[in-house]
Amino acid sequence: MAKFLKCCCAENLFSQKDEALPIETIFNLPAAIPSFPQGDGFATGVIDLGGLQVTQIAAFNKVWSTHDGGLDNKGATIFEPKNIPEGFYMLGSYSQPNNKALYGWVLVAKDVSSKTTNPTLKQPSDYTLVWNTESLNINEEGHAYVWLPTAPNGYKAVGHVVTTTPDKPSLDKIRCVREDLTDQSEQYSLIWSNNGFFIYDVRPSNRGTQAPGVRIGTFVAQTVETATNVSISCLKSINAKRTSPMPNLQQIDAIIKLYSPLLVLHPDEEFYPSSVNWFFSNGALLYTKGQESKPIRIEPNGTNLPQNGTNDGAYWIDLPADSDNKERVRKGDLSSARSYVHVKPMYGGTFTDLALWAFYPFNGPAKAKVKFIKNINLGKIGEHVGDWEHVTLRVSNFNGQLWEMYFSQHNKGTWLDASQLEFEFGNKPNAYSTLHGHASYPHVGLTLLGKDGVGAKDDTEQSNFVFNLAAYELISAEYLGSAIIEPPWLNFNRQWGPSIDYDLDKELEKVRRKLLGPLKSLFDRIIRILPKEVLGEEGPTGPKDKNNWSGDEV
Repeated sequence: MAKFLKCCCAENLFSQKDEALPIETIFNLPAAIPSFPQGDGFATGVIDLGGLQVTQIAAFNKVWSTHDGGLDNKGATIFEPKNIPEGFYMLGSYSQPNNKALYGWVLVAKDVSSKTTNPTLKQPSDYTLVWNTESLNINEEGHAYVWLPTAPNGYKAVGHVVTTTPDKPSLDKIRCVREDLTDQSEQYSLIWSNNGFFIYDVRPSNRGTQAPGVRIGTFVAQTVETATNVSISCLKSINAKRTSPMPNLQQIDAIIKLYSPLLVLHPDEEFYPSSVNWFFSNGALLYTKGQESKPIRIEPNGTNLPQNGTNDGAYWIDLPADSDNKERVRKGDLSSARSYVHVKPMYGGTFTDLALWAFYPFNGPAKAKVKFIKNINLGKIGEHVGDWEHVTLRVSNFNGQLWEMYFSQHNKGTWLDASQLEFEFGNKPNAYSTLHGHASYPHVGLTLLGKDGVGAKDDTEQSNFVFNLAAYELISAEYLGSAIIEPPWLNFNRQWGPSIDYDLDKELEKVRRKLLGPLKSLFDRIIRILPKEVLGEEGPTGPKDKNNWSGDEV
């Protein structure tokens, strides 16, 4: 495959240093973003939260930087938004680690309410100095003074101001937000820390398709590592038409065509994805508890599957009963594979999440690494029928730009900025599916699910077997109402595979025989703490039964 594009350098913000840092370049998506089809509020640049308009600023002036500490010991940089449109005001500064290219944003706001005595924005009444770098012996570009705005009664601070002198900032520098347009925030990812001082990215505490909290892009500065109540708030949408900035059907199609990932399968993969209809049409069976000897064939699209209900063990899906067909079906059919797309609002309707689900008829057996023994077959451990995996694209509703991508990995996963992704064809990021387990990762390599050199392997490699997720079926977008009819199989709320009935101790004993004495107990201890998704002890449920269906990704 061709060499990947990691980032595009638009300009250099920094003076020359002894060592170039990734943040010294601005990341741009590899290809220009075309105009989207016309619609209501998507990609129009401004979103109304209810008397408060906000727009997204991704152009910055550097305020302060250090090359010490933080992630990869490369330091961090603090910026202010520039080119703020007339009538809009800064809500807080932006910061990010120096170990990745500059690719961020903050919201700025404009009061469009009709209230003159209770406007949506007000100047702070004062500032409190949170911290400064005067006493630190670090490689920094001047000193930093971090200020928390003192909000008037009935208002909240939603960001910090940073100066390079001990003089307080102008009260006109920033705005506080009326309390009813704010919500509780929480510290998220660590940006930088030094000598008992911490800078964290922040996000709304309550996140999900119905949550009104809006992420601002600002950071919180604090003198404790973990704060349950952070000193700044996030925004909140009180607009009755909160989903008006969400994309319509034509815009969803344009987004998928522009950003749909390429899922690279492992070269030794034996169990490929397929479409759900292919799986059903090739003999998949529905079992009923108490009538196990009388399974029925599932109709295409799952029209005869029980709908709704709970995962009560009353029904489950399995492979065809005859051995030859079972072996054929569990290997999947890449030519029929489709991504199943769920579109949902996030951050109060300011972002769109597109979860692209892939279905595999079978999850293969796991492999393990135990110290110097690099490849140990785990027998039946990890096997299960009906494997659902997904990646999620997070797209700005201000401009249609891809900002983040989520990679699901068993019972957890990873968010990455677009600047950290691999692009080979235009703006389509690559994802890599692990051998047999089908978890997704942003880069090739080995991830060990364990510790101390012992654990199950999540192994990815380059190959010519690629699942283009642009071959999609839109299965749900609740905010569009009746415009989308959900397929019957989506509302089958039971297991897509039987609970595996095997003796775990017996399977582990087969592995122990291959290990030296001291490694046996270490292997046992690590393997037994792995999640059920890895051990494959029971069949998984479908996409709609996952927590991230209506909530945020883990």
